[in-house]
Amino acid sequence: MTQRTTDPVYRTILLFDIERFGRRDNVEQAYLRRMLYDVVDATLLAAGVDETSRLRADRGDSVMELIDTRISVSALTKTLLSETPALLHGKNRLIAESTRMRLRMVLSAGYVAVDELGGWVGRDLNHAVRLLDSDPLKDALKARGDDCVLCASDAIYQGVVSDGPLGVRPEDFHRITLDTKEGPTVAWLHGPPASDTTDPTAATGTGSPAPGAPSSQHNETHVGGDHYGPSGGTSRDLNYDFGSARRGEGR
Repeated sequence: MTQRTTDPVYRTILLFDIERFGRRDNVEQAYLRRMLYDVVDATLLAAGVDETSRLRADRGDSVMELIDTRISVSALTKTLLSETPALLHGKNRLIAESTRMRLRMVLSAGYVAVDELGGWVGRDLNHAVRLLDSDPLKDALKARGDDCVLCASDAIYQGVVSDGPLGVRPEDFHRITLDTKEGPTVAWLHGPPASDTTDPTAATGTGSPAPGAPSSQHNETHVGGDHYGPSGGTSRDLNYDFGSARRGEGR
């Protein structure tokens, strides 16, 4: 039987994932999911993303958003770095520490299609999910006291962040490299790198890289291992008119 998919369409890909979701009981999980939807909806509204410019897929402890490319990625990046942390802080300060919600976020872009079962498919989407599940992103959130951490794909960094749009500082990102089945995957993690793994001068204590260390104007983390693509969730057909889409149909 032939598997059919819609024609791939190019979209900005935005992923959110709740840290340590599986360790919560059912009541806490339900509460955190409501919080997640509130934070995501408020984030996108602040970035100028209305209901007609987005589609959502629900993965239980995370959500995936496909956003019309007419929406400014610069504005979206700035909002993720400023408004989203403020939204999370405002909610977390009113609840018990044990219920605190912390988020990993990935901003990427690429082609996505829908298969006959309603699932979202595409190499670019797989790439974004691998970044979301990567150890550097998980470790960064664990090591910091922040409520969220953002990872940008290399394409987003080179095409948007590196130009330093208003409210976004490219020097606040550092490069990471993941080993995957398709080969090395480069991305950019917001926030300071772990000095014991990313500073090439650490071995010598000087201003010059240690012998054999790669030369780069950015600190860099290289991580081995592999991760898998998206699973679960529901969505609508991507061959649609964004003007007629309604938020929540992918829940």
